[in-house]
Amino acid sequence: MLLGLLGGLNLAALALLLIGRRQGKAQAEQKQIKADMAAVVGVSRDATETIERLDDDAVRDRARKRMGGSEGR
Repeated sequence: MLLGLLGGLNLAALALLLIGRRQGKAQAEQKQIKADMAAVVGVSRDATETIERLDDDAVRDRARKRMGGSEGR
């Protein structure tokens, strides 16, 4: 009976460990996705600001077309 109890405790501890690892991986993936999205937004914002600083209207218009859909930011 004692052996069964110890075996059950071992299984419970193992299950908790596996659940904790899964949660840790999920949280790490979420943080990475958020960081990736922030980087994309930052690059887009920087590119848009650079385009706005261009002097030549034709060059600025071509650059805006290449950016595609980022007008009005």
